[in-house]
Amino acid sequence: MPTVIAVHEVDDVDRWLASPRRDEFFGPLGMTGRTFRHQDGSNRVGLIVETPSIEALEEALQSDEAAEAMKHDGVRPETMVILVEG
Repeated sequence: MPTVIAVHEVDDVDRWLASPRRDEFFGPLGMTGRTFRHQDGSNRVGLIVETPSIEALEEALQSDEAAEAMKHDGVRPETMVILVEG
């Protein structure tokens, strides 16, 4: 199962960390995520995602459901950088 790291900024780190939306979005797609916050207290956060395939993740992130989940969680999509394992 491929692993990726997604780094981005959010409006409110504590809200993002507490939100169930990631699990609600990724879970049914067979994906899991682990959250991280920047140690300096900035609004930069990270997520390690295990996904059945990179293509499945890319397709999921382009969906209306992903846009709604990101909006709910205060994700700033324009700041997102995805790093692929290997």
